[in-house]
Amino acid sequence: MTTPHYIDGRWVEGQGSDCIVVHNPSDGQPFAELMAASSAQVDQAVAAARRALTSWKTVSATERANYLRGFAEQLGQRRDDLIALQMRNNGKPRHEAEIDLDDAIATFAYYADLAEQLPAKNRDVPLAAPGFTARTRLEPVGVVGLIVPWNFPLVTSAWKLAPALAAGCTVVLKPSEITPLIEQAYGQIAEVLGLPAGVLNIVGGKAETGAALSGHNGLDKLSFTGSNGVGSQVMRAAAAQCRPVTLELGGKSAIVVFDDCDVDQAVEWIVAGITWNAGQMCSATSRLLVQDGIADALLPRLQAALAALRVGNPLSEEVDMGPLTSQAQWLKVAGYFATAREEGLECLAGGTALDRDGWFVSPTLYVDVPVSSRLWGEEIFGPVLCARRFGSEAEAIAQANDSRFGLVATVCSADLERAERVADALEVGHVWINSVQAVFVETSWGGTKGSGIGRELGPWGLSGYQSVKHVTRCLG
Repeated sequence: MTTPHYIDGRWVEGQGSDCIVVHNPSDGQPFAELMAASSAQVDQAVAAARRALTSWKTVSATERANYLRGFAEQLGQRRDDLIALQMRNNGKPRHEAEIDLDDAIATFAYYADLAEQLPAKNRDVPLAAPGFTARTRLEPVGVVGLIVPWNFPLVTSAWKLAPALAAGCTVVLKPSEITPLIEQAYGQIAEVLGLPAGVLNIVGGKAETGAALSGHNGLDKLSFTGSNGVGSQVMRAAAAQCRPVTLELGGKSAIVVFDDCDVDQAVEWIVAGITWNAGQMCSATSRLLVQDGIADALLPRLQAALAALRVGNPLSEEVDMGPLTSQAQWLKVAGYFATAREEGLECLAGGTALDRDGWFVSPTLYVDVPVSSRLWGEEIFGPVLCARRFGSEAEAIAQANDSRFGLVATVCSADLERAERVADALEVGHVWINSVQAVFVETSWGGTKGSGIGRELGPWGLSGYQSVKHVTRCLG
């Protein structure tokens, strides 16, 4: 058993009713156990954050920036251990785990710089009416609850934690019960840095713990990343308190390939968009729209590229794609393979759950998938790509936008003017042109439609944890 919860500057054992068993998805074997935090411990964490807020929000921007840089430096010092844990608990190949860590480090460093650049709290506001003066203040929202998913632990928590601390908020962080260990590094770092007790609290658990946090009346804001089903529950809980929320939810994103593309380059972008993290990404470009003029050349090469990917245990071999992170996700993806067979979809690659230890599936390509198919419309969260052809630019835009989601998209074309035009027409929060999914902390992250509310990263991520106050004074 491990001591998993960090409350008011102390590590404590869980007192909840759930025992969480942590597995290695590469062999399906458990390697850690912990008891979930109880509702009473969530109360304690929120109370600690409330007490700490009074002093933390008055700490200078420079001092907060120093703490954030300390987080970045300490993550770097723990590099080998954190990469190994990402590989062991998530099944990520080493190169992916390394990028995750670098992303988290860059996020804390960026918000340290942004904290130092915050404008003075008081800014004069020119008024047209004589006899009055006005000023505006940016203040921290207050105590925030952060609920993060299992597909990018360490990273998603950094995206939330760094701007919240930069803004002067105090935090209660709930990791996923599937990957509850790596976020403990943040509590360990807080101890090393001497972060005031209560500024950061970490409570792990399953649905009971998440419900206790999302419904807690001591929070001033909730930020959640995860599935649409759970996101709607979080939103309902926030609505009961009239509390603001940021929601980063699902996606069923399109990659649009025009017939002027270099075929091999297009295949590289397509494969990366569906197999990174074994397709367990809300941003996975799982709907391939390929123009008629290039389809016959591209699809066989894509079939060969997917079949050639090395799938295996990243802890014992060099691989391109690891396992799915949980048995539940493996069963879900296997269920979609069964649905594809029932629907009579044409499978060019994969379509099977692999018969080996661990939770592995094959990278999969279905072609000529009708829009009525469940696989075309639903988020699968696995390396499952569905392809359709299109003729004109207008048809491509219409098919790409025909989704209840609107997170990201990719456009592939040698005609950059056309690529920019299509990017502007797509109803999503982020578009890549002729690129893999490179995510930079300076840019925003979030979507439209059913993909969520609000934005993370960049200055937009910071503003999500700030409240605007105006003070108007009569001169008479």
